[in-house]
Amino acid sequence: MSFFNTYRNPALVKDCLDVIRTEAKKPIKLMEVCGGHTHAIQRYGLPSLLPSNIELLSGPGCPVCVTNRSYIDQAIHLASDTQNIICTYGDLLRVPGSISSLEKVKALGHSVEIVLSPLQCLEMAKQNPDKHIVFLGIGFETTAPATAATILEAEKKKIKNFSVFSAHKTMPAAMKALAGEQPLLNGYICPGHVSSITGARMYSFLPEKHGIACVIAGFEPLDLLECILMLIRQVNSNHPKVQIQYKRAVTINGNKKAQQILEKVFKPVNDYWRGLGRINGSGLAIENRYEEFDTNSRLYLPPYEISEPAGCICGDILKGIQKPNECGLFRSACTPANPIGACMVSNEGACNAYYSYKP
Repeated sequence: MSFFNTYRNPALVKDCLDVIRTEAKKPIKLMEVCGGHTHAIQRYGLPSLLPSNIELLSGPGCPVCVTNRSYIDQAIHLASDTQNIICTYGDLLRVPGSISSLEKVKALGHSVEIVLSPLQCLEMAKQNPDKHIVFLGIGFETTAPATAATILEAEKKKIKNFSVFSAHKTMPAAMKALAGEQPLLNGYICPGHVSSITGARMYSFLPEKHGIACVIAGFEPLDLLECILMLIRQVNSNHPKVQIQYKRAVTINGNKKAQQILEKVFKPVNDYWRGLGRINGSGLAIENRYEEFDTNSRLYLPPYEISEPAGCICGDILKGIQKPNECGLFRSACTPANPIGACMVSNEGACNAYYSYKP
């Protein structure tokens, strides 16, 4: 069977939906906490196919979206220093800070470079020995191991003009916080890429302590529909647990090598999530033994106020309290071409997904 015949087969999709409609006997509220899932759900029009008693909410699955504006302001401050070269993934470029963005700073002639891997920063550091290369470390457990491996490589090669400005975060604490924000939440569509690193075991506290069903899903229509069916059956049986639908990529224990690198280079700290506030133990700071590669230790970072743009409900969207099309700015003042909030900027943001796919 081809990829399309297995995961996007219309007949199989119809069969799965028929079973879902038969077994979904009561209202069920499910939340995805992965930007890739958010876009897949909207792209394939799944909410319009599901019975009306199944509600899908978008959570804080977009790392760019949960990064506070003060981090962007500090990154802009670093970029304004001609001794620095700022390296970032492309989806952070257009995120608005308080008064500007990295894209606008770059247009003014400051050194802001898009990279596909943090390892590119080390080559840049070699080529520019008179400059300090700053990598903006954004992302969850999926991208954090690459950042950690780059720090270890910089230490090995004795590259001194490189540091990481870490805004890396981890998912479990945020999911726990959301369980409190959403008392009627029945289940999580758990992230696929993150879980390939962490393994399914990290979600066990959610069914055990909070009674929330968990299923790790892939990104194709049948992946997501099968995941939803598995969650419905857990709710119907009143037996929440952790299950893996995405078995072709996810195991119980995850990627041990990546986990070891993370534990070696990073330490958990309290961190601020846009919309959710400060969450204990949810951030990844660089361990003291690697502080020579920590931008916070190497360079001055002025404090900036943590605030949100007037009228933007990005925070409530990330908590699943409101949906993007309930925002007064949506499709009018706030569009992908002119984003006001971070949820509209990133390709993984809920507002961007609604704008792109939902009429």
